[in-house]
Amino acid sequence: MSAEPKPVAGLNPGVRRREVWAWAMYDFANSGYTTVVITAIFNAYFVAVVAGGAPWATFAWTGALAVSYALILLTAPLLGAWADAHGAKKRLLAMTTIGCVLATAGLALTGPGSLAVAIIFLVISNFCFGSGENLIAAFLPELAREDSLGKVSGWGWSLGYIGGLASLGACLGYIGWAQAQGQTAADFVPMAMLITAALFAVAAAPTFLFLRERAAVAVPRAASATAWARVHDTLRHARQYRDMRRFMLCIVFYQAGIQAVIALAAIYAEQAMGFTTTDTIKLIFLVNITAAIGAFAFGQWQDRLGHVRAIALTLVGWTVMILLAWSATKPPLFWLAANIAGLCLGASQSAGRALIGYLAPAGRHGEFFGLWGLAVKLSSILGPLTYGAVTWISGGDHRLAILITGSYFVVGLFILAGVDAERGHRAAMEPSSD
Repeated sequence: MSAEPKPVAGLNPGVRRREVWAWAMYDFANSGYTTVVITAIFNAYFVAVVAGGAPWATFAWTGALAVSYALILLTAPLLGAWADAHGAKKRLLAMTTIGCVLATAGLALTGPGSLAVAIIFLVISNFCFGSGENLIAAFLPELAREDSLGKVSGWGWSLGYIGGLASLGACLGYIGWAQAQGQTAADFVPMAMLITAALFAVAAAPTFLFLRERAAVAVPRAASATAWARVHDTLRHARQYRDMRRFMLCIVFYQAGIQAVIALAAIYAEQAMGFTTTDTIKLIFLVNITAAIGAFAFGQWQDRLGHVRAIALTLVGWTVMILLAWSATKPPLFWLAANIAGLCLGASQSAGRALIGYLAPAGRHGEFFGLWGLAVKLSSILGPLTYGAVTWISGGDHRLAILITGSYFVVGLFILAGVDAERGHRAAMEPSSD
């Protein structure tokens, strides 16, 4: 008989480093989708080429994203609860991964005038991406010990930003070659979508080869219930946990600020700072690099500093960043704000995932990470819409928009002050009241 594997520092018994690497590789894999499709390349292509630069083009883009986020809002807790009951997180993750890869490849079919095709594949791909993001996060408490959740989460998130840079770099390399051959965006952007889809599939392969499904199969709590009854049941369980509930509310607010920055930083740079497209691409690369550094470095400190203090520190950093960006009239100060944004982005995203893992009851990781996904996607609607509404009402004042959107970080910090991580962890360890 083979000997039991030697315990690894920071990891739960039976978990090997290779498995944690395989888990983190999913962050590497899926980040290419958000960086290339949502942030850097396909968004501009959708507005300028697919929609022909029409006045409603940007609204069509944000509307399609909002539909995908709304679908995640409705289904995330349900998918998580079902995965917990059937021990099927990995199975569902495979399905959402295949869906995102195929739908991203489907974006290659888009071109001038193919608005309906673009919206359908965008909604499907972003829904599958967001659902998979929740499912892969639910493995974190199974891999890392309680005192190392921040560190292990930071490993994954930092690797994710590197993955985003790798995909973006590959696509930009191809686009540079294609432009030299005289090709237009309608020629090279579809190929960039195929490159992104292929890199996602290849980079995610280790996850499915080495990551184990440890959750025991249980009898479904409401096997004959409707989907809505299951969602209600999941939310009812969440309400038993005071600190988890308060932190979910905190997430909605501070993530609203983060999602607005992610979605609109490039627009702010161009409209308020006069950045060129080249400057904006450099900005995206910089933010991804500093975010990777922030997630990795901060993850090493979070477990010692304490989850709530760690997140509070990042929210203070976000507030400083907003004030710098709002007051910046010349590039140097704005580049400083961008560096702070990158560091806080990686740190706050990783830290929030770790705290959810600390507060989630055993056997309900999929369920509670589904609620985490619900909160994040709700903020993905709230933050950008707030920014857009302010620019509309103010006649295009982007500085006022970022300042008001930045107030979400202050609200999040205020709500966070009432979260007691240790009390919440003790509540998670208690038997269910069912």
